[in-house]
Amino acid sequence: MKKHKRDSSDRVFDRGYRAGNTGKSKYDCPHVQPQQRDQWMAGWRDGRTDYWDGMTGLSTLPRLHSI
Repeated sequence: MKKHKRDSSDRVFDRGYRAGNTGKSKYDCPHVQPQQRDQWMAGWRDGRTDYWDGMTGLSTLPRLHSI
């Protein structure tokens, strides 16, 4: 079975989600291009919300695109 290459926007979102869920600042965004920055920030906001709600560790796996 062939593996499909994931969309880069999914990877950017996931990395932003992980950053937000681990308590990192939104100013740590590594992207300059507007589209990638928007995706990272959207992931960061979702991750930050889950962090505040107490969702950490394995409970965050369903939110990521990489499963």
